[in-house]
Amino acid sequence: MTSPKVCVVTGTRAEYGILRPLMGKLEDSKELDLQLIVTGMHLSPEFGLTYKEIEEDGFKIDEKIEVLMSSDTHIGVSKSMGMTLISFSEAYERLQPDMIVILGDRYETFSAMTAATVANIPVAHLHGGEITEGAFDDSFRHSMTKMSYLHFTSTEEYRKRVIQLGESPQRVFNVGAMGVENALNLDLLSKQEVEDKLEIDLGEEYIVIVFHPVTLENNAAKSQIRELLSALDENDDLVKMFIKGNSDTEGRIINQEIDEYVQQNNNSYAFTSLPIEYYLSLIKNSKALVGNSSSGIIEAPSFKIATINIGDRQKGRVKAESVIDCSPKKKDIREALGLINSKEFQTKLKYIDNPYGKGNASKKVIKTIEEFLLDKKIDLKKKFYDIELE
Repeated sequence: MTSPKVCVVTGTRAEYGILRPLMGKLEDSKELDLQLIVTGMHLSPEFGLTYKEIEEDGFKIDEKIEVLMSSDTHIGVSKSMGMTLISFSEAYERLQPDMIVILGDRYETFSAMTAATVANIPVAHLHGGEITEGAFDDSFRHSMTKMSYLHFTSTEEYRKRVIQLGESPQRVFNVGAMGVENALNLDLLSKQEVEDKLEIDLGEEYIVIVFHPVTLENNAAKSQIRELLSALDENDDLVKMFIKGNSDTEGRIINQEIDEYVQQNNNSYAFTSLPIEYYLSLIKNSKALVGNSSSGIIEAPSFKIATINIGDRQKGRVKAESVIDCSPKKKDIREALGLINSKEFQTKLKYIDNPYGKGNASKKVIKTIEEFLLDKKIDLKKKFYDIELE
């Protein structure tokens, strides 16, 4: 008798870094077989051809689905979604998976989820129930919740929100965030080791900057990244480590501004992509993570470092007290950078508790998937779960 096939879908470097512990446990499982579909930014030379990292980690890629067009406009993204939907339906027909595992809320995984729904393949969804009011990911995420069968949330608040969307509590599990698992369990590098590996000089202190487009704010990318860069200009003593933005609408605008800034400033560096160990090591040894990445919300608190969370992209998420919210304006960003050096804030950092779990999420996910697949507990005829209305 063959083992059930569990197919993991990944489209970005950050997503893969989060999924990697789960993929490793699936590969080691005696009860399940791992399948892997790679798509999106992984296959783009512009974003570093990061599928090679996956292969270097020893994972076999079963399907590569090239859908990323050389455009980050609304039309380009929509066309990419259409191509993805077609390609995933064909891939599922070839692979015949028993379950799909999808993380988060990106447009390429939304199409992958839609194709699975039409093919009657149950989906296990990670990080549902969350709120990111500044991005159209919010709409994708909640729609994907309704298309999913198993739900693995990162906090209890998010678990309750998934149930509020009509999903049965018996299929919704608060397991914590796998990003925390990476932060706490990977063998990370010292500051000196990072400098040696990347051939850079991080100086006495440095910050990591990750800034993505706010997709519900049209034509705001250039003005917002310029406000941020202008605020950074007033901190000559800090080395700036930029990790470039993703392929969302207007993402290339941000990356062009970063390239120009780095060319004009000697104490700054920019990388298109980094392996997860290098990325987390940079964060761990930094003064702060600055920008609007979910890493500042989920992983950074585990290192007890400051996060300066700019704008609305992460608005609505559960946050630790190490996160300082500010507007995408030079004055407010400058004030936030000043605040992290205060004695009161530095004392607070020592006692930060990360609300996203203790670092054992993937083990819980595997155990639940095994239970549902092996015991044949899946019935795709879901009933809408009504909560009591006040």
